[in-house]
Amino acid sequence: MSRSFLDHITITTFSLEAGAAFVFETLGVSPQVGGEHPRMATHNLLLRLGDTTFLEVIAPNPSVSVPSRPRWFALDSLGPQSPPSLSTWVVRTSDIHAAAVASSEPLGNVEPMSRGALNWLITIPADGSVPLDGAGPALIEWHTDLHPAAKLEDMGLSLAKFEIVHPNPDRVSRLLSSLELDAPVSVLSAPSGTSARLVAHINTPQGLRVL
Repeated sequence: MSRSFLDHITITTFSLEAGAAFVFETLGVSPQVGGEHPRMATHNLLLRLGDTTFLEVIAPNPSVSVPSRPRWFALDSLGPQSPPSLSTWVVRTSDIHAAAVASSEPLGNVEPMSRGALNWLITIPADGSVPLDGAGPALIEWHTDLHPAAKLEDMGLSLAKFEIVHPNPDRVSRLLSSLELDAPVSVLSAPSGTSARLVAHINTPQGLRVL
């Protein structure tokens, strides 16, 4: 299997307005409009973090009907009082089926997805959860000549490092190894019984900021 790469990090939020405010407060910049995901009844905002990396803010789309299936990234668990949070990440591969089979953890079914003119394959657990207690990524295989990040405005942001904090760090490390991940990702230990969390260190024109 070929190597995989960190493609994007995702902030989940009940509304895009709340997510945009959270990003501006933390990073000092406003994300730009992304688009809609018809199959999931969600929409997003985006920030470029490099030529092939971006930050996504994603929320349920209140202007369309609720889907008959669970939304991805555990979005159905959010309510109006839920704060925006960095809650998942996405790993890019050139062979998503091989990567899903090689993964030491179940990452979900491989499904086709779209946003406007963009098309891709992505892994989605049937119940809409985030794998490995929130620490596992989704896998993505883009079907486009140019990575979507390259089309975003460059606002001087870049991902310095990405940390996964989990009470079972060895299990997370085995997952990353099974995916042959080539990315600035560190696995840190959390106290037993605590929830997993994700931490992104981002270079901005105002200095290093942490999500």
